[in-house]
Amino acid sequence: MADKGAVYIRPDQLTLGIYVCLDLGWMDHPFTFSQFRIKSEEQLRQIRELGLQRIRVDPTRSSSAPLPLPPDTPQHPSPSPPSTDPSPELIAKRDRIAKLKARVQSISQCEKYYLDAAKSISNITRNILSRPEETLAEADSLATQLASSLLAEQEIAVHLMNDKVLGEEVYYHSLNVSVLAMILGRAMGLSEQDLRLLGMGGIFHDLGKMRIPHKVLQKADNPSKAELDFIQLHTQYGLEIGQKVKLPLPILRMIHQHHEFMDGSGYPQHLKGDAIDPLTRLLTVVNTYDNLCNPVLVVNALTPHEALSLMFSQQRARFDTKALSLLVHTLGVYPPGTVVRLNNDGVGMVMSVNSAQPLKPHVLIYDEQIPRNEAMILDLAQETDLNIAKAVRPAQLSTAVYN
Repeated sequence: MADKGAVYIRPDQLTLGIYVCLDLGWMDHPFTFSQFRIKSEEQLRQIRELGLQRIRVDPTRSSSAPLPLPPDTPQHPSPSPPSTDPSPELIAKRDRIAKLKARVQSISQCEKYYLDAAKSISNITRNILSRPEETLAEADSLATQLASSLLAEQEIAVHLMNDKVLGEEVYYHSLNVSVLAMILGRAMGLSEQDLRLLGMGGIFHDLGKMRIPHKVLQKADNPSKAELDFIQLHTQYGLEIGQKVKLPLPILRMIHQHHEFMDGSGYPQHLKGDAIDPLTRLLTVVNTYDNLCNPVLVVNALTPHEALSLMFSQQRARFDTKALSLLVHTLGVYPPGTVVRLNNDGVGMVMSVNSAQPLKPHVLIYDEQIPRNEAMILDLAQETDLNIAKAVRPAQLSTAVYN
């Protein structure tokens, strides 16, 4: 909708550098955005072919002034007839939207599966003591299913790790750790047996938290030393529960050691280096990453980009070098799920990485004028004028943008 103080000019007054605001439906023009600065003669031609009598412009965002009207220009000219056939650019745009809808459908299916998997983890945790054999079989089956389904849609799965579709944070976190650990394990060339163990380790790694009151786990601001010490007992509690229900030894190690660090600064035993189980070293990297991105208090959440930067630049000594490097390589500079601000002030979410050009991922663009189910996914490698300016924390955005 146009502002009361809007400025309009004739199409023949347009020139390079003018910032236009097209008052058309998004599907009625060939451009990626409805508001932009004209940068080429081709854009000028396409705008004039829209058949508009007048065009809204924003002088404050323009780098040049409109061309003057000729003296004999009629005051109320007849609009140029719009082209009856869609332009190649508009056809291409519609094709991109069709592909996007297929992509959105895949995301929706994965999101439902992710939600169901998190609920399964909730049930597994709830029933582990009362029905251990049945529950262990369910966990084994879930890990196998995760390996064959979500790992096939790896980038969508990583995107969902940062998309709050579920309120039960403990189970959602366990799923995140399980899936990402298996993604890294597969990239590392682990056997199917080790992948399944790794997946189950992710499912059960916080098992001991069932003995800690929810209000203690969810306390976000300034927990006391006594509360922190209590929370740290979850590794010992988890080991005791795991031994009671006869979990396999590799999973017991992951439960007990997933807060141990390579430099000996972790807990509960301050293990160092090779004293830490190899599968656990991988799980520890993933667990730390997800805790940074999805803490109890959302305002403390780091962007995936910030979390990787912190782990690599300031905490590197804590982690297995190979596992940390693999995490960075797999997720890229801007991991899927990262909310970014572009150099045109637009906001989007990274959907998939470009290994050849890490700074040019595929980005889902937020535009209040575009219906959510028609939102455009841009390949920044093909958008020469668009770049990521910075990653944005979710707490810095309105709910309308982030959702």
